[in-house]
Amino acid sequence: MNRKLVRILLSAVLLTGAVVVEKTAGLATWQLLLVYLVPYLIAGYDVLGEAVEGIMEGDPFDEDLLMSIATIGALLIGFLPGAETEFPEAVFVMLFFQVGELFEDYAEGRSRESISHLMDIRPDIAHVERSGKLATVAPETVMVGETIVVKPGEKVPMDGVVTEGTSSLNTVALTGESVPRTVTVDGEVLSGCVNLSGLLKVRVSKTFGESTASKIIELVESAGEHKSRSETFITKFAHVYTPIVVVAALLVAFIPPLLSGDFLAGFPVWLNRALTFLVVSCPCALVISIPLTFFGGIGGASRHGILIKGSNYMDTLAKAGTVVFDKTGTLTHGVFKVNAIHPHECDEQRLLHLAAHVERFSTHPIALSLREAYPDEQDNCRVEHIEEVAGQGIRAEVNGDTVCVGNEKMMQAIGAEWRPCHHVGTIIHVAINGQYAGHIVISDQIREDAHEAISRLKAAGVEKTVMLTGDREAVGKHVAEELGVDEVYAELLPADKVSHLERLIAEKGEGKSLVFVGDGINDAPVLARADVGIAMGGLGSDAAIEAADVVLMDDHPSKVAQAIAISRHTIAIAMQNAWFAIGVKVLVLILATFGLASMWMAVFADVGVMVLAVLNALRALRQ
Repeated sequence: MNRKLVRILLSAVLLTGAVVVEKTAGLATWQLLLVYLVPYLIAGYDVLGEAVEGIMEGDPFDEDLLMSIATIGALLIGFLPGAETEFPEAVFVMLFFQVGELFEDYAEGRSRESISHLMDIRPDIAHVERSGKLATVAPETVMVGETIVVKPGEKVPMDGVVTEGTSSLNTVALTGESVPRTVTVDGEVLSGCVNLSGLLKVRVSKTFGESTASKIIELVESAGEHKSRSETFITKFAHVYTPIVVVAALLVAFIPPLLSGDFLAGFPVWLNRALTFLVVSCPCALVISIPLTFFGGIGGASRHGILIKGSNYMDTLAKAGTVVFDKTGTLTHGVFKVNAIHPHECDEQRLLHLAAHVERFSTHPIALSLREAYPDEQDNCRVEHIEEVAGQGIRAEVNGDTVCVGNEKMMQAIGAEWRPCHHVGTIIHVAINGQYAGHIVISDQIREDAHEAISRLKAAGVEKTVMLTGDREAVGKHVAEELGVDEVYAELLPADKVSHLERLIAEKGEGKSLVFVGDGINDAPVLARADVGIAMGGLGSDAAIEAADVVLMDDHPSKVAQAIAISRHTIAIAMQNAWFAIGVKVLVLILATFGLASMWMAVFADVGVMVLAVLNALRALRQ
């Protein structure tokens, strides 16, 4: 970019000098051509080279060819009988074209800088414990299972689990959330977060190349490789448009003079009009500003923790008509917690206390949730003779009392008169010495913003929301009713989800797309099959993130509506640029054909419109 700016400034200075020479030196036409060729070639040698390269490769019809034909024609027109020289105009057209490209480079650089700043999360060093000493090494050399030390103020270099220490982490680069997250022992930390306070020891769970920071950077850097349908249309448009314009310019240059009866007298005038026609028709504004708009939209979305893998997905997101959600880990946290305690001839605390002690050695998620609800295991209680009854539960003696914790089958087996519960969830019944003591309700927790997610989607015009889950039908229906989801299908295997998705795709409205949001390995097939797959990036499985087209780094389902809004905003800017560029060009083309448009007006219709379109495209960064 700096080199191009130097070329532009040097060419402008030499152009000014050439104009002075033309006014004062009284040189012949061919001598003036040599004088003007110097600033012309300095400004446009690369454009001429691209045009020649396109011809050599069999793909000549682009804006470089248009600019080359128009400016070379302007340089030669002064040699025709009765024609005025257009040397300054030819150089200025090429110079202004390069100024427009400089604006494009600057705008694209701003987009890349925005993403680079957001993604400036790749750590340069890692402090790893080896042979009893702390060594500072490159993160690439740290192996899974090794322990790293993260000091206050440093970036977390690798994904892992905290083994020692408590601290607050700044996760804004990953999730867009400004509120720090507290981590303690056994808590998961992600690379790219900044350690704000305490010293942490972390057991590495992923290699540097597989860490969250590396994956995010890889996603963003590869986003530009994908072409949206809008971009593809513009590219195809340029390839069809350019030969039509070239042929039309040739017809403008030759047909009227031939019909006039005095070809030599009329040809210079119509050639000048044809050259002006060529300059005006150059599709720079479309070819440059629309891809730039999509790139800006991707950068703007990433600021909010929404990573869109390609601009083609942004184009499809804008047309979302059906949004399908997985339940566990997407609309719910995917973590079981004690939701209610219903004692019977026993107080709540004792009921929970006994159940947690009986389950203290189990690794089942239900047992973990009970122990989390009653964490005080060091209360001097004596737990003996623990026995697991397959398909029923666990029996143990707690301080001499026989306590049975399990399902209805266990209660029936010991003759305890258990009671049903109106709550939806997993019901854990407890009996003490054969007498029913009550039950505990354990269930997944609905995400705090799940209701907002559904509401915002409906407000955005999404026609249908659906939930597909492998959970029990009663649980699925309960969550769907709580959130206002239109349809729910439960107890599904991965293949069943794909079948339902195929049917929903067939039923979607014309011109509408289907979006699927999920997080688990079992969601990977449907994420890949949907028009747009959105994965939860924080807690989602690697398979889901790999299969998805969009990743939500903070696991907030409400970001789905935000992603759709950003996509629509970006598409709107792209359409504004397209209609503005085409409208101005058509107007000036009509004027040019009848000789009412000067070369300067042609320059504005080409490069001036491109500059304005590029500046408008920058708005996509500001969502």
